[in-house]
Amino acid sequence: MTTTAAFGWGSSHLTATPAGEADFDPAERLAIHQTLARYAFALDHGDLMALEDVLTEDTIWTASIAGEVEQGAFLGRAAVLSLVRDATETQTEQRRHNLTNVVLQRADADTAMVWAYLMLTSNAGGSAAVIATGFYTFTLQHAEGEWRIAKVFVGLDNAI
Repeated sequence: MTTTAAFGWGSSHLTATPAGEADFDPAERLAIHQTLARYAFALDHGDLMALEDVLTEDTIWTASIAGEVEQGAFLGRAAVLSLVRDATETQTEQRRHNLTNVVLQRADADTAMVWAYLMLTSNAGGSAAVIATGFYTFTLQHAEGEWRIAKVFVGLDNAI
């Protein structure tokens, strides 16, 4: 697939995420960042138990490649875990989900909206290379003293 992203193709996904006051205290900010880091590490290592721990039971995961090819929605934690299990069973190289430029926004007292860039790397062929770029929008819910991911949208600028 040779889908090429046009400039600003994902802006409609970002503007659909309501911007609110980002009045998180430092401990909350760190906890949110830790949740995202745990998500990325779980994907990189195929650790479904760790991934399960950072997702809400009713998580929704969707994706788009340059606004042209849609995947999902995958509804519920079990569906997301199945998606990741199927994807990692066929993967032969080590991938790394590098999340950068993390922007936190508050929707309400128990909800965080987060934007982050994705740089997906792979060691296929014996050397590290960027295989995809894109962005995430996350909705996190705070419950029982923890931040968990309730909604994931990943917008890839190119097919993998």
